[in-house]
Amino acid sequence: MVLDTHDPLKGDMVQLLAPDGTYIGPSEPPLSDAQVRRIYEDMMTIRIYDRKAVSLQRQGRFGTYAQMEGQEASLIMSTYPLQPQDWMVTSYRETGAMWRYGVPLKLLSLYWMGNEFGSHMPEGVRVLPMSIPVGSHPLHAVGLAYAGKYRRDNSIAMTYFGDGATSEGDVHEAMNLAGVYQLPCVFFCQNNQYAISMPIREQTASATIAQKAVAYGFPGVRVDGNDVFAVYTAVNDAVERARRGEGPTLIEAYTYRMGAHTTADDPTKYRDDDEVAIWRERDPLRRVQVYLAGRGQWSQDWEHELLESCTAVVEEAMNEAEAVPEPPPQDMFRYMYAEMTPALKEQEASLLSQLQKKG
Repeated sequence: MVLDTHDPLKGDMVQLLAPDGTYIGPSEPPLSDAQVRRIYEDMMTIRIYDRKAVSLQRQGRFGTYAQMEGQEASLIMSTYPLQPQDWMVTSYRETGAMWRYGVPLKLLSLYWMGNEFGSHMPEGVRVLPMSIPVGSHPLHAVGLAYAGKYRRDNSIAMTYFGDGATSEGDVHEAMNLAGVYQLPCVFFCQNNQYAISMPIREQTASATIAQKAVAYGFPGVRVDGNDVFAVYTAVNDAVERARRGEGPTLIEAYTYRMGAHTTADDPTKYRDDDEVAIWRERDPLRRVQVYLAGRGQWSQDWEHELLESCTAVVEEAMNEAEAVPEPPPQDMFRYMYAEMTPALKEQEASLLSQLQKKG
């Protein structure tokens, strides 16, 4: 399915699955019932993981953690059109997308536990480590896309960022460069309505984020980020376009984070319960559940089976991560460069000397 042309300047938003679970697309759903059942399982897995991670952070077993609840459709469906040769470049709220693209939950858990081994991606998994500085990483994705075009290896680069990142100059430099050189890069903005406590209406005077693509000479599309079919279709179109050599696309996934910005944040300070309740009715998992039920593909028994199996997967991954010994402190110096600089060697020696004195 190719999306009809939508004008981001008019604020048009692509939606194929209504909040009540009704399919409203112009043709048959782009995914089979079997695929949607697997998607539902994936979304349930990362929701369980997300809630467990918050619990572990409260117990002091995770570090500060960025929550995903409410954004599962965007995270999972944006990965489906990708192929093994493609690159994924993320910020800190894409744990679900990284997992779906091949990074084990054990490694992701290690990262959130403060163990940098969690950033050692498996061989052949083209995912860069999470980027914490807001908006800096789309430039890395553009570089990877440039390399892919130069090498003609049929790869594309997918990069994720939030609405707040669009206030950073790096993001616009990245999109400008991608537009000028028609690079195979997909810019995926998760507009979850807040940059920590800053609402989107105070971030930009633009009616949409998608319309910003117009200035850079490539398409921008706004989709219902809680609609699995809309996200999949938009990303699939953008990936195919990039692979044909037709350049980048900016996708604005209009969604909402149900939890806090991170576990260090208190969202009750800047948004009210009524707003959260409205978005709770747009829950991507509930939407898919109702859709499947209407097609005879969901039952309470299956739901219980999924809950048990997904919970087991999450528990096993976190237990395995907690069993990994902490890395030696000198790793912070030894993994900075391929060869340690004199300054790093001096710092390492100083640290080891202090640790020896402390026994």
